[in-house]
Amino acid sequence: MFRFLMHRIGTILLTMLCLTFVVFYLVNLEPNLRKLSISQTNMRATDAMIEGWLSSNGYRDPFFERYAEWLGVWPKDPAIDATTGKPKSRFSFCDEPAERVFSGVLQGNFGCSTKFRKPVDKRLLPALGHTGVLMFWVMITMVPAALIIGILAGMREGSRLDRGLSVVSITSTATPEYVSGVVFAVIFASWLGILNASAATATSRGVSFYNFALPVMTMAIYGMGYIARMTRASMAEVMTSQYIRTARLKGLTFKAVVFKHALRNALIAPFTVIMLQFPWLLTGVVIVEVMFRYQGFGWLLVEAAGNNDIDLLLSCSIVSVVVVLVTQLISDIGYAYLNPRIRVQ
Repeated sequence: MFRFLMHRIGTILLTMLCLTFVVFYLVNLEPNLRKLSISQTNMRATDAMIEGWLSSNGYRDPFFERYAEWLGVWPKDPAIDATTGKPKSRFSFCDEPAERVFSGVLQGNFGCSTKFRKPVDKRLLPALGHTGVLMFWVMITMVPAALIIGILAGMREGSRLDRGLSVVSITSTATPEYVSGVVFAVIFASWLGILNASAATATSRGVSFYNFALPVMTMAIYGMGYIARMTRASMAEVMTSQYIRTARLKGLTFKAVVFKHALRNALIAPFTVIMLQFPWLLTGVVIVEVMFRYQGFGWLLVEAAGNNDIDLLLSCSIVSVVVVLVTQLISDIGYAYLNPRIRVQ
């Protein structure tokens, strides 16, 4: 197991390095750099002014050198004042050092957000906290409900209950978030009138029924169907196994057979699916948070992309890669733990 973990962690680090290199290259293409320069100077800047700003702030340095500076394995040069020729901070509102130092991701410096005019971590960490709370309640709502639906359907394969729950699961999975979100907004705003009252009772953080409960419902409904279908298929397969028939022939009650013998084996496949919901939630929050104006990670990512905030985009990419790779590692370890037949070589 130790060798397996070391191998997987090494693979994760290599994957992160490759993906961040690709993202760094894409966000530093010439059109993006020109847009950044124009936003930091003025909309009527000439080509000479744009080129001068990019050169003085280090954006014309060799590409690999800039990538190494961003990682923190190469010392970062300060910007040069065009009038005095002396070193200065690249972005004064972030209080960056006006000297040659190692200051990159490995040192905990994720750069400066040109959109929000503050260090990236000052904006990224609160957004991740908000999204973490949202994802927690989505999982708390989605997973138990999906497992109950899947287990009930799998226990009575082919029955009316199975067909009814299967229709509900397929319908929820086939409905995108931007459709179910609009439907929920119409129901609670036009028909029930809850949203108008919730806007007046929002907390000091701006959290209300509209921008929190509705995102939770929207994402939970969409992900619930897929987990329920996987649980139903796994449960139906387990219920037809020989050891289940033997347990029932011994005189055990149906409840004892399900909870003591069938349930653990039936949850092996759904466990992997549940763990893979975390990467999906990162993509789902982009749509849902923008739709309901919930200022979390997804909303921040859209703001960074729309305003060509290079350092913030790079930091968001790191978070996405870490979440995807770590959840896959946890999924593999948990799968081996739940299934004794799996042996890590």
